[in-house]
Amino acid sequence: MPLVKGGKIVSDTYAGLADDAELASGGNVLMSAARFLADPAALAVRSGQTGVVWPNNRDIDDLVPHLAEIAVVALVFPSFRDGRAYSQARLLRERHGYRGELRATGQVLRDQFVFMLRAGFDTFDVRKESDAKAFAQVAERYSVFYQPTGDGRATAFRQRLARQAEVTGS
Repeated sequence: MPLVKGGKIVSDTYAGLADDAELASGGNVLMSAARFLADPAALAVRSGQTGVVWPNNRDIDDLVPHLAEIAVVALVFPSFRDGRAYSQARLLRERHGYRGELRATGQVLRDQFVFMLRAGFDTFDVRKESDAKAFAQVAERYSVFYQPTGDGRATAFRQRLARQAEVTGS
């Protein structure tokens, strides 16, 4: 599946790791939450980076103590009607200060892309090449927002205050 990151289609540098597969000491891996939580200390000493696929029905607080060792958190959208991963993303970015890659997986649809960006996702695992191209274009299309969220962008109000401060020199 195509991966969109930073408004561009990129290759995935993480290999999926089955729960029963042997863990190599190097290379970037993306594993299930169950596999990760079974022995997080052993994963911290690997030379490669570790990513976790976190289901939306699992408490994000179980992941928080390990965020420093995790390079990628892939949050799952099992259905386009199930938005719990939005809440998980905002919690990771805003409450817990996670700055690693936050990847949307599963039912990642182009009409929800802007909302995913605003929630703090920066990487998108999409199903179709045409969706990947559309996602890359949407990121550039919207530049001003009224609500503050986890993506770090200044709101329209904050931008206006900054421009006024520049003009008045204060």
